[in-house]
Amino acid sequence: MKKVVSGNVLTRYFDKIDWDAMLDHALLIIGELIFFSLLFWLIERVGKAVIARGFKAYQAKATNASTRVDTIRVLSINALSYIVLFFYCYAILSVLGIPVGTLLAGAGIVGIALGLGAQGFVADVVTGFFIILEGQFDVGDQVTLGAISGTVSSVGLRTTIVQSADGTINYIPNRNISVVSNLSRNQMLVLIQLPLAPDTDLKKVGEVVAAVNEKLVKDTPTVTDGPDVLGLTTSPHGGLVYQVRMHAQNGEQLNVQRKFLAAYVQALAEAGITLATPPLTLR
Repeated sequence: MKKVVSGNVLTRYFDKIDWDAMLDHALLIIGELIFFSLLFWLIERVGKAVIARGFKAYQAKATNASTRVDTIRVLSINALSYIVLFFYCYAILSVLGIPVGTLLAGAGIVGIALGLGAQGFVADVVTGFFIILEGQFDVGDQVTLGAISGTVSSVGLRTTIVQSADGTINYIPNRNISVVSNLSRNQMLVLIQLPLAPDTDLKKVGEVVAAVNEKLVKDTPTVTDGPDVLGLTTSPHGGLVYQVRMHAQNGEQLNVQRKFLAAYVQALAEAGITLATPPLTLR
């Protein structure tokens, strides 16, 4: 008897359900889910295509800084994906009837807690973004960042990697980069000093230097300005030096200095002019 009563209750319960309304509601939800999925998929595809096309056109006009352009392009695409994903999840949860406002309020409290513990990370990312956006330096540039000097190996949103002259790899958090000295953006100064004795014939020295300059400048395309003969001046230790100044392409200043200095010394020796020896100081 109890089984019959129980069966009657279940039958009456299912009979009261409006199956047509439930089916219509389910089909409506499924339709909305499909619609929003296609909509946000289309938005992401179109957005990525527009970003890629814009950066491709910009890169075709740019003559350098391709690394920075690629980095900003990838960053922009990732930012677009996260934004689209956020609004897609918001739309899906709203369609399913989940209280998104309550979830966002709870997520805000958790976000505040996480933010207090991740201030350094956020500072790294923000600083790295502006370093890349402003093009303060690129991979391959010679830079001085605080007490660290060397060649930039990698530029990221969180850290910058600089390789020192002795091979040391330095990982620098972007938030610690306050002053950037980029040695790769302008022409580099080359200053050559020839120590001379007080009784040296300066006219003859000038003729020898001019002859060397006329010969070497034609064979040294990395010299961008000069040479300019500054003439005689005093050195820090009290002696006399004959100065020649020029500018070279970035990274070539040491090669230019060695080449011209060797030519000056050889030409002066052939002309019978002996360079003075600076005093040796022992400490």
